[in-house]
Amino acid sequence: MSEPEERPPAIPRLGWAIAFIAASMLIAVAFNNLKNTRPYVVPGHLQKISEVPAFKLTDQTGRTVTLDDLKGKIWVANFIFTRCKGPCPLSTLRMAELNKRLSKARKEVQLISFTVDPDHDTPPVLAEYAKSSEADPAYWQFLTGPSADINDIVVKGLLQPLAKEPDGTPAHSTRFVIVDANGWLRGYQDSADPEVLQKLMLDLGDLLRESKSNNTK
Repeated sequence: MSEPEERPPAIPRLGWAIAFIAASMLIAVAFNNLKNTRPYVVPGHLQKISEVPAFKLTDQTGRTVTLDDLKGKIWVANFIFTRCKGPCPLSTLRMAELNKRLSKARKEVQLISFTVDPDHDTPPVLAEYAKSSEADPAYWQFLTGPSADINDIVVKGLLQPLAKEPDGTPAHSTRFVIVDANGWLRGYQDSADPEVLQKLMLDLGDLLRESKSNNTK
């Protein structure tokens, strides 16, 4: 009877486990390094969606604001109304926190809050609401105007839903909208997301780099 063929000794299970853990750690480190390397190319989620159409509204100081007034600045917009007992206070709070974080890019980024209850939210009403958030009208504007004009910019211009509940309460988007310095709609972030401020700052950083790169060409 022939001798059984010799087989190489099996690698102990502990050895396999150690090898697997080591490989996993190397992959995790590589992925983390890649994730934290933000290129000077705007990522896909900030692709150009559509051009924002011209509009003419009024801010909390009574000043007329048009799309041309915002050209050359990146802007972040949200949708609120002063009598809101739902998501508006959180959205406004997040906008106020974003306002504080933008100190280094203060002249390059504008904050815009569109009221979706323009019949009630006149400039004086919005001025009081803005004051509670320490909103400087030079950098954070609360806009109102005729209902038809508000509906046009929110629904047709920024592609966000706007309707009325049976009791007449506005039903509106809770998103932040990002528009680039050339008036192109570039993306959205959910105001209810706990990480929305970090995401907005990263998006704004990408668009600021893109803008500076275009200006040097």
